[in-house]
Amino acid sequence: MGRAKNTRSFRQPKLSDMVAPVQAAEYRTGHMHNFSSAGVRIAFIDHAPTGPDLHEPILLIHGFASNHVVNWVNTLWVKTLTHAGRRVIALDNRGHGASEKLYDPAAYDTHIMAEDARALLDHLEIARADVMGYSMGARITAFLALKHPDRVRAAILGGLGDHLVAGIGLPLGIADAMEAPALESLTDPMQCMFRAFAEQTKSDLRALAACIRGSRQTMTEAEAGSLSVPVLVAVGTKDPVGGDPHRLVAMIPGGQALDIPGRDHNLAVGDKVYKEGTLAFLARRS
Repeated sequence: MGRAKNTRSFRQPKLSDMVAPVQAAEYRTGHMHNFSSAGVRIAFIDHAPTGPDLHEPILLIHGFASNHVVNWVNTLWVKTLTHAGRRVIALDNRGHGASEKLYDPAAYDTHIMAEDARALLDHLEIARADVMGYSMGARITAFLALKHPDRVRAAILGGLGDHLVAGIGLPLGIADAMEAPALESLTDPMQCMFRAFAEQTKSDLRALAACIRGSRQTMTEAEAGSLSVPVLVAVGTKDPVGGDPHRLVAMIPGGQALDIPGRDHNLAVGDKVYKEGTLAFLARRS
């Protein structure tokens, strides 16, 4: 999940904090590409660096109910990374954005979604890339790094701490919220927040319900401990959704934690501390 412009108001939760900054038109209207991942159409963007080319591409994987624009363009991540000399690729996950919508929960298994990311690297003939995911995208990133460590130069897990191991993602009630007849019929704050966010991002609610039900895989502590790529875990200090970054880092040899002060799950996405910490982490890998 990322940030979207607030278009309606409630008593709980307040979504005014989800307003995203306006991005430069060159990124907002960038050309979308498509490829087939085992028969599923996946949409993505591919931006060349605008600063001196580091020849170090980075793949961005967005969160649940979001898309590449909301998660990475509107929060200025694409601009930040391209200006830092990186080729930036960002996909719309299956069931999201401009990618194909599927309605079978089994199609959203995290292992399958990680293979979409691997297949995109294959399609672009990128042997190895840094990969950053947020929330659900961080879970996908972790599974990609576990299965294909040779393809991941470094992994940044945003908005996901020890819930990679200790939790199963968002509550199943979020699927019920997607299938509710109207937003106004919901009373649970988290259900309200995610349903409103999905409406704001003009998402396919039925596809999102299937996604929540299908993408509930966790890692064991042993699997987390076997992650062999450099890992940065960045979570807001007021984020109850992602879990504790320090507990997860304690399981990962050489893992690093980045606290994003005063930010919740939504506001951490575009935070300056998150950006600066990620750029410093990546620079140490160069």
